[in-house]
Amino acid sequence: MDVGARAGFVARGVIYLLVGILALRVAFSDGGGKQADRGGAIAEIAEKPFGSVLLWALGLALVGMALWRLSEALFGQAGADGDKPSKRAMAAARFVFYAFVSYSVLSYAAGDKSSGSGSSDRQTDDVTARALEWTGGQWIVGIAGAVVTGAGLWIAFRALARKYHKHLKMTEMSKRTRQAVDVVGVFGGTVRGAVFATAGGFAIAAAVQHEPGRAKGMDDTLRSFTETPAGPWLLVLIALGLAAFGLFSWANARWRKV
Repeated sequence: MDVGARAGFVARGVIYLLVGILALRVAFSDGGGKQADRGGAIAEIAEKPFGSVLLWALGLALVGMALWRLSEALFGQAGADGDKPSKRAMAAARFVFYAFVSYSVLSYAAGDKSSGSGSSDRQTDDVTARALEWTGGQWIVGIAGAVVTGAGLWIAFRALARKYHKHLKMTEMSKRTRQAVDVVGVFGGTVRGAVFATAGGFAIAAAVQHEPGRAKGMDDTLRSFTETPAGPWLLVLIALGLAAFGLFSWANARWRKV
């Protein structure tokens, strides 16, 4: 589990770093047709030399992350309060998420090009449109959007409050390393939370206005930051934050208490 968890953090860091780089391209040149989301990151890796090998390694590392989260759900997390039902439930939810992500990456590596690299925006539109057709669909989409918004605010708060300290072996770091980890942890975590909260807000708008197109995936959510008075520079800040979270994930791979 220790090896699997640390490999998973490395893989997560790679994905966020690539998404940040793709978002920078969008800010300056509309991205050249590339998507600034997980699918775009997977496609970017696939285009590199030995891309297929790298995708297999990435997918297997994410399997390790999923299995580690499953072990936390079954046996509890590291720490004094690791057996709390709420923490086990959160670990179970993360297991499901990483299991899905690892499956999509491995499917793409195995040749299913419709898996993993699909547009998050199109997928979000399709899911939202289907949900709005159900009885009470507006409420379902609205509640889902509120949950995502709440999760984003929670992620940002925990980053600003440096709650991650209790999960890291801070005493094993030098002073400068601790300072660097705090920079990428606070900045990256806050930006990541802001992106989630913004995506949730779009889902709420789609529910209120009964327009599936108002909901946005990661790519369109990031592009929406260029429509603010700050223009592309706000997206530049967001892109740097996502890249910083990638670096923070690598710090977790080294110093996380597993």
